[in-house]
Amino acid sequence: MKMSTYEILCCPVCKGELELKVVEKTVLENGEEDVIEGTLHCEKCGVDYPVSEGIPNLLPQE
Repeated sequence: MKMSTYEILCCPVCKGELELKVVEKTVLENGEEDVIEGTLHCEKCGVDYPVSEGIPNLLPQE
C-alpha cells in the first residue's frame, strides 16, 4: 500500500481517521514508501484492519 493511498483512506464503518502501524515497508523506485505489512487502526471504533502483502483489508468486521 503506497503512502499516498494511506492518506486518503478512512474507517469504512465510522469514516474516522486511520492510524498506520508499519511492520514492514520498502521504498519504490520513485522514492515513495510502500507498506508491505502492518495494521490500520481506527481510534474511534477501536477496530484494526490488516495490511498484508501491500493490500489493506478494509472489510467491516462482523
